[in-house]
Amino acid sequence: MSAPINAVCALDSGVSALLGSKPQRLYSFGDAPQDVQKPYAVWQIIGGNPENYLAGRPDIDGYRLQVDVYASSGSDARAVAKALRHAIELNANIIRWGGESRDPSTKNYRYSFDVSWLVPR
Repeated sequence: MSAPINAVCALDSGVSALLGSKPQRLYSFGDAPQDVQKPYAVWQIIGGNPENYLAGRPDIDGYRLQVDVYASSGSDARAVAKALRHAIELNANIIRWGGESRDPSTKNYRYSFDVSWLVPR
């Protein structure tokens, strides 16, 4: 039970060019391996709900995902976010641009956004 973000992004050549394909550097639960190659992105479910009806079982689940891109430069972080947006937008909606920041200890650049994704059961 989750949104198929990895599967959708794996089919996009722009994402694969930036995040690789085997393995793809797009990690669930907001958890990337230690010392992973940059750029990379993480995602996690931050909300959602089934489409409930008065009669019968829901036939679709709604998910809200937070996606965070990490890179060695701001331009790389923006390029990956743009590629992810391009891959995702035909399947889901970007609902929030979360902003840009730089981690004071790792010096990684971060670009964040949220996605609303409806997934048929």
